[in-house]
Amino acid sequence: MTARVLVVDDILANIKLLQARLELEYFEVLTATNGQDALDICHRERVDVVLLDVMMPGIDGFEVCRRLKSSPETLHIPVVMVTALDQASDKIQGLDSGADDFLTKPVDDIALVTRVKSLARLKMLNDEMLMRVSTSRQLGIGDNDMLARILADEPARILVVDDHPRSSSRVMSALSKTHEAYLEPNPQTALMYVAEQPFDLLIVALNLEQSDGLRLCSQVRSLDRTRHLPILIMADAGDEARLLRGLELGVNDYLMRPIDRPELLARVKTQVRRKRFSDYLRNQIRESVELSITDPLTGLYNRRYMERHLKTLIADAERTGRALSVLIADIDHFKNVNDTFGHDVGDMVLKEFAERFRRYTRGVDLACRLGGEEFLIIMQDTDKGLARQIGERVRECIAVHPFTIGPETETWVTASIGLATWEGEGDTSEALFKRADTALYLAKRQGRNQVVAAAA
Repeated sequence: MTARVLVVDDILANIKLLQARLELEYFEVLTATNGQDALDICHRERVDVVLLDVMMPGIDGFEVCRRLKSSPETLHIPVVMVTALDQASDKIQGLDSGADDFLTKPVDDIALVTRVKSLARLKMLNDEMLMRVSTSRQLGIGDNDMLARILADEPARILVVDDHPRSSSRVMSALSKTHEAYLEPNPQTALMYVAEQPFDLLIVALNLEQSDGLRLCSQVRSLDRTRHLPILIMADAGDEARLLRGLELGVNDYLMRPIDRPELLARVKTQVRRKRFSDYLRNQIRESVELSITDPLTGLYNRRYMERHLKTLIADAERTGRALSVLIADIDHFKNVNDTFGHDVGDMVLKEFAERFRRYTRGVDLACRLGGEEFLIIMQDTDKGLARQIGERVRECIAVHPFTIGPETETWVTASIGLATWEGEGDTSEALFKRADTALYLAKRQGRNQVVAAAA
């Protein structure tokens, strides 16, 4: 995963140290030596994560963070405060100013890389939603001032999973003063609760006495209904390896025991605010976009939306240089399905095809139905090699399992796939689509049920 990280510090040696660590992990690093330059860069360029020093002349880090989080254009950029200050009050001030995390100098390499990767991944998903919102406004069906609305810090519904009486009592005492908090010591009961009821945050003790807290986190991330629910884990000293495993599983944040109450409330506030912002974007997309620009049979985006969104992504690629690929899939011999079983069964096959298509598409990609039996995926940050891997995965998911078309009736379906990659400035959405379409027809002529990439 590539990401652009802005390092802000008034001491050049500190910048060089962080830059070297990040570039070893293949991040693209931007730098600024004062707060105003950092604000200008964030408003002018794409930034995925900001590493922000606190003690700077002029505008200090706390004020830079507050300004970033108060602007509709930059409030979704994750900010990590990096400072030599180690007072609890400094950490709380940073989190209250809107910071997504807080690292103390000297920065631990593992903590630095895992935090940046986690926050960059979240930023990319939000960027994709923001682009779809932008596309909606271009189509005339969006809310013009949507990005100007900042969600209020209202009480949140929080589920705490902890079977340590003293620890859970301390956490519940802190949360109950400002939030609607519930305690459940049994992980399986907790999983049932979060799957059936709306919660804003899940807090899990890593070391449960009777079970494995990480397993609960994994289960929460695997369910569609809870996939976007923020998870905060509580860990003990010496649990660094399992803590890192939790971050890899998709845990959003963590606290070390003994729990500091102000830090707990500040991190809860950050996670809840972030979730509500993401939920707001999803709701806007669903309410104002999907009803008018989705295919009614399959629920995928339709060709009208695809054409507009592809132009938006190409404009972004021209500005940032990010890779972009398109994949077109066509069901082989679909006319035979309609002629043999009827159009009702044909619709069943199309819906099941779309479901598999969606299931094996990454969250940051856009799946569409072009019409008839043709489908398309737009893939950001994807070069030709990765696009071919995704194409093979999609082709295989169609071919290896039969399609159920009745109580005791099945049919087998395959798909031919053509793909093309954006070739740089001057390459248009129409040309990109045409190359993928030509590759698709080549796949058909060469025997079907295969993936063909357009020639460069």
